Parts: sequence; structure tokens; C-alpha cells
Amino acid sequence: MKKYISFLILLLLSASKPVLAQDAVTAPSMDRNQLTILIILGVILAVILLLLVLIIYLMAFMSSVFRKEDPSLAEEPTWWESFKAKFVTGNVEEELDSDKLMADHSYDGIQELDNFMPPWLQYVFSGTIIIAIVYFSYYTVLGFGKTGVEEYEEEMRIAAIEEEERNANGAANIDETTAIFDDSAPALSTGKTIFETNCAACHAADGGGGVGPNLTDQYWLHGGDVKDLFAVIKYGVIEKGMVPWEDQLSPKEIQDVSSYILTLQGTTPAAPKDPQGELYSPSSDPPASGEISADPVVDSTAVGE
Repeated sequence: MKKYISFLILLLLSASKPVLAQDAVTAPSMDRNQLTILIILGVILAVILLLLVLIIYLMAFMSSVFRKEDPSLAEEPTWWESFKAKFVTGNVEEELDSDKLMADHSYDGIQELDNFMPPWLQYVFSGTIIIAIVYFSYYTVLGFGKTGVEEYEEEMRIAAIEEEERNANGAANIDETTAIFDDSAPALSTGKTIFETNCAACHAADGGGGVGPNLTDQYWLHGGDVKDLFAVIKYGVIEKGMVPWEDQLSPKEIQDVSSYILTLQGTTPAAPKDPQGELYSPSSDPPASGEISADPVVDSTAVGE
């Protein structure tokens, strides 16, 4: 019995090493209260395991004492022997004493024995049958469980919702420091609609300018980068009569209309207004892959009000 207890103690100690190592790694990310609760739970678990070991040891000690005082108890099997006989090995002696020899299976003087199935294997086999019946009933007969195709469709639905949330959060976080030139068809279509609805009155439908400056040349009053244009549209230029649009347009819409205005570079408006401001030299930095146009004419964004 002592060797079993020693083995159990060694097993617990070896199992506790990765747990302690994991705690040591995750501890810095915990606050003081969480770490205190974790330590208390660890101490309680250690005490419970220690009590369990002591109980097993006391049971073994008392059993040995009773066997010494009453020799008749020595003939009775221990609880471990009874457990093995019932669930692990079965009554091997009875099986061997029974007529289990297969007379027609004798080769070279070796007669085959019709071996019995161990109890634990019988339980496992019976358990698999029960699990199969429950599984089949749950998924096929009752229809409560989802098939593989249904699980895939549900995961795709959840992924689509999460993607929409990420896009919405990303669009809401766009500002004059993170705005990019988006030359995708949906963005330019949205930007064109916004421009024709809100901006054409001052800048002309073709961007040639009117009350506001010309948006098709290389001269800009407030910078010719997409971020500059985003800031101008967002905050406006009150002293020159341009109102801020941050309360009427979302950050994504401001970026879309900014991107559309950049596509007006190099076009020929019907009645272009004279250049205003300073000549803008575009940045030589390469555009972001998949987000900013690689066209040097379009990317030389002359965003300005």
C-alpha cells in the first residue's frame, strides 16, 4: 500500500509542475485580488489532496491492524483485490476451471482456450453501444443536434456577423490620422453620391470649382493629402464658408467622398476655376497594398479646400 501512496504523491507533484509554471506565466496579467483568490484555491486544493492521501493511508493502516488482530480477516480479499476481480480481471480462476477449452482448436499439442472478455472491456463495449444509440437519436431521430453542414453554416453566419462588427468598428474609428484612399467601386460610388448631393453646389459637379476652389488641379489651400481632405471635410473651414460635416456624415462616408475627390485629379472640368493655394507635391511613399491606388496620377492626391 505504501508504494501506491508514494506513486500517487509523485504523480500529484509531477502534475502540479506545469500548473505552477502556467500560473507563473499568467500571474503578471492578473490583478492582486485575482492572484490572491488563485492562491487560496490552490491551497484549498492542496489540503484536500493531502487529506485524501491521509485517508487512504489510514484505511490501509487500519486494515492491516484488523488483519493482525483477527486472522480470519486475512483470508478475505482486500478492497483493491475485490475491485480488480469485479471490474478489471474478473474471476480468472473460475473461468479457467470451467470447460472453456476448444477441442477443435488444437495445434501442435497446444489447445486454444475460449478466453473470456474482461469486465472493464465489457463495460466499455456496452458504453459505446449506449453512446451510439443516444448520438443517433439526438442527431437523426429527434433532430436536436446540428449536422456537419448545419454547424458549418452556423459558423459562417457568426463569422459574417463578426466581420460586419469589425468593419463597423473600423469605420467608426477612421479619422484624419488614419484615413486612406479607398479606390474600391462601392467606396467611390458612395463618395460620388455624397459629392453630387452636398459638394457640387460649391465645387461644381465636375469639381471645377465655383464658390469653392477647383478640385482638379494641383494647387491646394489646406494640403493635398487624403488625410488633409478628410480633416477639411470633417471640421470645415468656417472663415471661408465651408461648414463641418462631421455631424452629418459618418467617418466612412467622409473617407469615401475624400477618395472620390482624389479621382478628379487630371480631369478636365467644363469651367475650371483659377488655381488657389500652393502647388502640392505628393508623397513618394508607396501606397498600401490593396487599399491605395498605385496610379501615380490618382495617388498624387490634391485634396484641398
